[in-house]
Amino acid sequence: MSLMLGQITPVLLTYNEEDNLSRVLARLDWAGDIVIVDSFSTDRTEMIARSHPQVRFYQRAFDSHSRQWNFAIHETAIATEWILALDADYVLSETLIRELEQLVPEADVSGYAARFRYCINGQPLRGSLYPLVTVLYRRGKGSYEQDGHTQRLELPGKMGYLRSVIYHDDRKSLARWYAAQQRYAGLEADHLLNRAPSLLSFGDRIRLRGWAAPLLVALYAGIFKGCFLDGRRGLFYVFQRVLVELLIALAIMDRKLKNVEGGALRDEPRDGE
Repeated sequence: MSLMLGQITPVLLTYNEEDNLSRVLARLDWAGDIVIVDSFSTDRTEMIARSHPQVRFYQRAFDSHSRQWNFAIHETAIATEWILALDADYVLSETLIRELEQLVPEADVSGYAARFRYCINGQPLRGSLYPLVTVLYRRGKGSYEQDGHTQRLELPGKMGYLRSVIYHDDRKSLARWYAAQQRYAGLEADHLLNRAPSLLSFGDRIRLRGWAAPLLVALYAGIFKGCFLDGRRGLFYVFQRVLVELLIALAIMDRKLKNVEGGALRDEPRDGE
């Protein structure tokens, strides 16, 4: 094992990830210590995790993504200098593992962000809307804040960028994905409506308008990112992204209507009113 790989502890959050976890852990066999914080899964997640001797398995009742992550990186006695923070559907590419093996971080670098290749049923797409994510950072440097339905890593210091990709390869059912998006849409709507407009990104300001975001996402993902060239897999991904934006738009409109009209039942006006 290289010196750098020996200084990295992968950390994962899980909840009912039996469809993904084995593939993710197979690409982490180089790690001497892996921390998994689970939200009391009811499927085979715990059994799969404990079948890997280098995994330390914790369970914590879920309250928010940020608190779950902060527990994982601050309360589990991680001993290595570096943390590799992964979702349970992040599969490391072989080239990224080799890049980590050869990585020699400068003393003032706090972390590294990585690019992603989004997969549909295990097949990578040409492009996606998935953003850069800071996945590798020095222990003790970072902390998570809640940001809408997800979390944001606060990491002071200089950032680096990994050349190789991570595969986002979620094999859970469409029904479960849809249920999750319904929950996330409400959280995202509350976040956008309660945040000062000056703090919103250009994309978030478009989302607040409701109608524009689904249309623009379809054009951007399908044409600019090339997903329409990926056939049915690409079309499936575009439909997913459009549906996400529609759910957020509906949640925003629902909240605005309730706020304006107060939810009160108003009789139809009688003649002469």
